[in-house]
Amino acid sequence: MIAKTHEPMSTVSYSSATSKPRPVTTSQCSPWLTPLVYFVGQRLVLPAYFQKILIKGQENIPRTGPVIIAPTHRARWDSLMVPLATGRPATGRDLHFMVTADEVTGIQGWFIRRLGGFAVNVRSPTIASLRHGIDLLRQNSMLVIYPEGGIFRDNEVHRLKPGLARLAVQAEATSENLGVQILPMSIRYSSPNANWRSHVAVQIGQPLQVASYLHQDAPKSSSSDCLKTTARALTVDLADALVTLSGVAAPQKGG
Repeated sequence: MIAKTHEPMSTVSYSSATSKPRPVTTSQCSPWLTPLVYFVGQRLVLPAYFQKILIKGQENIPRTGPVIIAPTHRARWDSLMVPLATGRPATGRDLHFMVTADEVTGIQGWFIRRLGGFAVNVRSPTIASLRHGIDLLRQNSMLVIYPEGGIFRDNEVHRLKPGLARLAVQAEATSENLGVQILPMSIRYSSPNANWRSHVAVQIGQPLQVASYLHQDAPKSSSSDCLKTTARALTVDLADALVTLSGVAAPQKGG
């Protein structure tokens, strides 16, 4: 269900020589800390550590409206790579990250919460955390969710978790003309452990329009079974998009 295009794909290269929503209180982007951290990371840390960073497909990034960025997850460096490719340097927009509850602790948690991160217990997600994700989309935010769940260093696309698509479908089905888009993104490192002076290739695909997966004649109060079926179809197409971007054969079972 991904639209085809034959337009040329832009390339950016970085080397070592860039209904009324409820108020959001769980996830905030500090107006001073967020630009400072990303400036240091993207202008100093990343160019110093990696020999070359190649980004393709930035013309596919929606500049407005609610967006879920769906990257493959290959290293902890991804949390700087994604904002570099899709955040302030590319769109002028801040990103919100859905992270595991284990990461939002101590001083690390203090930083994560002020850089747009909010915690979800992946083993038992709460209604409040999922509702917060929908609130962010209703506020036309850009939300980052790693659809594979964990970090996989083999550069294969693993089986996607259902939560991303379910969140997107729920937000679209319960809001009038929201226009949620899911942006597939492949991140690949030239070494499995993203070693010093390795190369990084980021490829951004065309966004999936969530509304196109909902039956036009279905009422907004669609049954949960209908929404689950829609989410499964969306997950399949997202997996196909990530496989195409990553250049691998097929998603691995049981990821």
